[in-house]
Amino acid sequence: MGDPSGSSSGSAISVAANLVTVSLGSENDGSILCPSDSNSVVGIKPTVGLTSRAGMVPISPRQDTVGPICRTVSDAAYVLETIAGIDTNDKATIAASKYIPKGGYAQFLKKDGLRGKRLGVVRSFYNFGNNTFRHGTFNLHLKTLRQRGAVLVDNLKIDNMDEILSGASESIALKFEYKLTLNTYLKDLVASPVRSLDDVIAFNNKHPKLEKIEYGQDLMLQAQETNEIFGEAHNQSLLNLRRLCQNGFEKLMTRNKLDAIVTPGGPSLSRLLAIGGYPGVNVPAGYEKDNVPFGISFGGLKGSEPKLIEIAYSFEQATKIRKPPPLYHKKKKAIAS
Repeated sequence: MGDPSGSSSGSAISVAANLVTVSLGSENDGSILCPSDSNSVVGIKPTVGLTSRAGMVPISPRQDTVGPICRTVSDAAYVLETIAGIDTNDKATIAASKYIPKGGYAQFLKKDGLRGKRLGVVRSFYNFGNNTFRHGTFNLHLKTLRQRGAVLVDNLKIDNMDEILSGASESIALKFEYKLTLNTYLKDLVASPVRSLDDVIAFNNKHPKLEKIEYGQDLMLQAQETNEIFGEAHNQSLLNLRRLCQNGFEKLMTRNKLDAIVTPGGPSLSRLLAIGGYPGVNVPAGYEKDNVPFGISFGGLKGSEPKLIEIAYSFEQATKIRKPPPLYHKKKKAIAS
């Protein structure tokens, strides 16, 4: 079997295995969309601020978001409807509340939700080879989208996609933000053996077996090294990220008058959506011959959850791809008397 998506996979695995009906995931860059893609479940990564992050261990308030991981788009829409809203403990929810539709999200569970939607197809995401199973599967899925009434704007290109994927701006910004926000989070806890990132690093070093220090803590060490001197680098990284968003995804969406883009699930789309706080939805799309699942994802501009739910639900109802997990029963050997 393939990688279920590493340390981010718990929430998706619990749903995929039918251990729970719904779960919540927290995403900074990929931790809802990627596990959903790898485990044949539905994940909604909301616009940053649409749901409260209060009480969540933070990485970056600029990118952190909490969203549902469920077996169906319907379940995910109802959970999102429940958790979206203003929380005075997270000021970002006040600004983002303008995106919440009157009447909630369940009203967008429409079987004909694809009709009239303009979907962008960025071919750089479809790089799995012409003779592969996924190539044939996604050709069928694009055909289904058209048959359900969507208008596909094909062969699009995001001019700065290479810089988005390989540039250092996101990494620089996250290291700076991680230290500041984690220190604040730990200081506000009622009881805790650690009160800062420096304390966490020291605790890990003191308890290497318990904390599995053999996996390293390089990212925490790099974040700890940031200080006021890094302020200019942080500011420049934020400017770069804003430029990448405006000249990349936002330009693509507005110039082509798109409702969403449609891509195979995976880390490339999650990075594109993460740096701008944009929403995305993953839906089961198929299984490789060795039964490894993969998903299809839809991403849009801030506040586009209603359209994304319409699109995702309509596709899900047209295909109904997800399979329940198989049940394995080990036969007990008879004990000789």
